[in-house]
Amino acid sequence: MCGRYASSRKPEDLVEEFEVDRIAVDVALPPDYNVAPTKEVYAVLDRLPKDAPDDATPERRLSVVRWGLVPSWAKDTSIGNRLINARVETLAEKPAFKRAFAKRRCLLPADGYFEWYPTQQVGKSGRQLKQPFFIKPADGGVLAMAGLYEIWRNREVGEDEPGAFLWTVTVITTQAEDELGRIHDRMPMLVEPDKYSAWLDPHTTDPDDLSRLLIPAAPGRLVAYPVSTDVNNVKNNGPQLVEPVEAEDEAANLLSS
Repeated sequence: MCGRYASSRKPEDLVEEFEVDRIAVDVALPPDYNVAPTKEVYAVLDRLPKDAPDDATPERRLSVVRWGLVPSWAKDTSIGNRLINARVETLAEKPAFKRAFAKRRCLLPADGYFEWYPTQQVGKSGRQLKQPFFIKPADGGVLAMAGLYEIWRNREVGEDEPGAFLWTVTVITTQAEDELGRIHDRMPMLVEPDKYSAWLDPHTTDPDDLSRLLIPAAPGRLVAYPVSTDVNNVKNNGPQLVEPVEAEDEAANLLSS
């Protein structure tokens, strides 16, 4: 799964990376090195202009959304707490994701993401200790995680009132392969730059065509290293959370064996 990631890029940096037409952001988000579910995050998405014909050229936007997908048919927003990830294997059939997969796809920019490896050590509480790892592009570039978005209508307020519409997202995950699979068996599904437009295009609705755009990261594309357990607490933040540390026990040699 993907339950935590880092996102420190400024909007103007993302505009260039993703060829954004419009920054639909009222207030820029501060750098966040411990992005957790229910937080606001950046999303890149293609939307048709209001009242435009179906064959019109979509506008690429950088928007602020909340992590944890709330389907349009949901009775309340609490369901979003359980829908932070969507398995790529069942996107086209799960009721919570099927419609979004067909029409509302997005990219979630990240510096990298965190996963936890269960060690053989036991803490004072008697629970198994886990070593956090930070996983990022080997070239230091932006990680474009494949996502889906939904727009939920709050019927308790008027359509023109604040809070009338809630935009939410989920991260698509796939089976982790190669060395990354030793840390955790799932990982975010990534979209490479040459596939951005095809993935975001709302005119593309065929599940088979869409599935062919989602390919696991190539070997060597990502690097992983142990980081401080300070990231375990969502209240902690700052660039020190993504700095490498020396790991103890078998986690120290996990990726070199």
